[in-house]
Amino acid sequence: MSRIALVCSSFAPYRGGVEEHVRHTAAALVDRGHEVVVWTVDRGEHLGVRSIDGITARYLPTPLPAARVGALARFARVAPSAWRAWGTALRADRPDLLHVHCFGPNGVYAAALARRHTLPLVVTSHGETFMDAQVFADSALLRTALRRAVRSAEVTGVSEVVLADLRERFGLVGGTVIGNGVPPVPPVAADAGGGPVTGRGPTICAVGRLEPVKGFDLLLDALPLVLATLPETHVRLGGSGSALDSLTDQIQRLGLAESVTLLGSLTQEQVATEMASADVVVVPSRREAFGIVVLEAWRSGTALVATDRDGPGTLVRHGVDGLLVDPEDTAGLAAGLLRVLRDPEEAAALGAGGLARVAEFTWPAVAERYERLYAATLRSVD
Repeated sequence: MSRIALVCSSFAPYRGGVEEHVRHTAAALVDRGHEVVVWTVDRGEHLGVRSIDGITARYLPTPLPAARVGALARFARVAPSAWRAWGTALRADRPDLLHVHCFGPNGVYAAALARRHTLPLVVTSHGETFMDAQVFADSALLRTALRRAVRSAEVTGVSEVVLADLRERFGLVGGTVIGNGVPPVPPVAADAGGGPVTGRGPTICAVGRLEPVKGFDLLLDALPLVLATLPETHVRLGGSGSALDSLTDQIQRLGLAESVTLLGSLTQEQVATEMASADVVVVPSRREAFGIVVLEAWRSGTALVATDRDGPGTLVRHGVDGLLVDPEDTAGLAAGLLRVLRDPEEAAALGAGGLARVAEFTWPAVAERYERLYAATLRSVD
């Protein structure tokens, strides 16, 4: 049994891929007999110490200096108390190992703490180096801290694409792929939100953060080509984010108001309901480090059409458990969707392929792989 601190860039009450990964990993590690705490970034809400799913979560300040006189002065004032808060967490929880998820300010503090106290460090990248590329472009300190960390830490990535970026731009040598998992199918939601599921024609489900990188505008561009063949097709799009207004404008501009329902944020139960009710799930991302939505689609047994880029491009087996398309090829994306919608037998085969494949991606399996890595890391410092 080990005492593990999972140090993540974000955690509950926020939702997203990193938050879900850490939450489920923590629970699975506890089930395997480990003591686990979560240290995460205090975004200014001063949440202090909370219990999430029975696991202690500490919300810690992580100020970093910015290249402005006023900002540097403020950092000089707040940095000492922030460092003391991290030291207090270390003394209270006494972890054997620090495991950083999604390297950001959390990683800067955790790596410094590990060096100061000679603690083993594991760093898991979730694709933040290219999914949040501007953050790294703007911060020389963040880039330097990550380069230093990957030289001394055990490093994992959620996909080979993630590790390749760390090798190319941050000096990583080696690295191990430990992907995401997905829990069993949650209970079916009585109401998925946003109105009833259309019963007039084929339904396309898309779910994710409404951000440009997720490519939902590309889906809307392709939809008129789908409607030209199957005019009763309806898209149900779940999620929230900064692209909501631009997507709403695009729907109006393309005359798609009767063919698209924006569902807003969905619970996991609602996501499962939407996918199970759809004829096809589409993941049209411009970039995607892994693609948890792929696993959720497989779990639902619904046919999948996914981007051929990054994580999904190496995860999905084209024609077996999904179709891969170039999301920026409007005609190609539309053709992939129509191929599934017009061929129920192929749709059923793809859905069955996904159901068979998803059994490989469970959170206990993810935790077991981390557990083996922790054991090897701790042995190396004994």
